Order: sequence, then C-alpha cells, then structure tokens
Amino acid sequence: MRIQKVYIDTSVLGGYFDKEFDVATRKFFDEVKKGEYIVVISNITEGELLNAPERVRSLLNLLGIDYEVIKLTDDVVNLALEYIRENVVGQTSYDDCLHIAIATVSRLDLLVSWNFKHIVNIKRIRGYNGINIKNGYPSIEIRSPKDLIDYEND
Repeated sequence: MRIQKVYIDTSVLGGYFDKEFDVATRKFFDEVKKGEYIVVISNITEGELLNAPERVRSLLNLLGIDYEVIKLTDDVVNLALEYIRENVVGQTSYDDCLHIAIATVSRLDLLVSWNFKHIVNIKRIRGYNGINIKNGYPSIEIRSPKDLIDYEND
C-alpha cells in the first residue's frame, strides 16, 4: 500500500496540546511516526505558526517527524479566490482557502484539520470539491485526525 501524503493545517499542531483534541491528535502523530503518512505543510502554515506558542511551533521537530513544505503559487491563489467568489466561505476564511487550494493543486491525498467551521464540514467540502473539479483538479479528501487513526489496535 502506498504511503499517503497528508497536508496538515495549523489546527492539527495546536490540537496536540488542546484537551478537546489531544488524544486523537497524538494517536494521529503516532500513525505518522509508524510511517503510515507523510506530513506536508505550507509556507502559509509556517506563517501562522509565527504567532503560535513555542511548543506548537516546534512540535514536528520535537516529535522527530520529517515533513515537506509546499510554497504558495499563482494557481493556488487563483483557486482559493474562486472558493471565496463562489461563496463556499467568506473573505475572512482566505487562509483556510489557501490551505485547501495548496493541498488540491499539489494533488495530495488528504487534508487534515480540526477546523469544523470552515474546512472539515460536509457543505464546505462539497463546495470546495465542486470548484476543484470545475477547474480540472481532483476532489480533495478532507478529514479530522480522528478519521485517520487505526482503531484496530485499540
């Protein structure tokens, strides 16, 4: 089985220290350490982390997790702006749209987030994917870390 490339947004890193999300987030990162997933972030994520607590900023390094960084492109910006023009989300969710567009344009397997309002939300996912397909991109699978845990070993 091919190892899946998984884009994680900042909420996943913060979730490691959040009482509501820590158990599932830590199990997700255990799966990553076992080689089940390759973690991908973007320069958008790096920018968001500048204002995060040190423990969140350095989490991937502390856990010893290798990760790839994808840079913003014109195609990503154009796709993100289309999500907003088509009212999938409002203008205030532009960075969320960039995360989705980066994962889509890069043709990653999954986008993982704890943001249920703007990202991990069936109405929004259908909107993003409708626009992706209209623009010649594949649909992107969007999940929370809970959905990626191997419950067979619990």
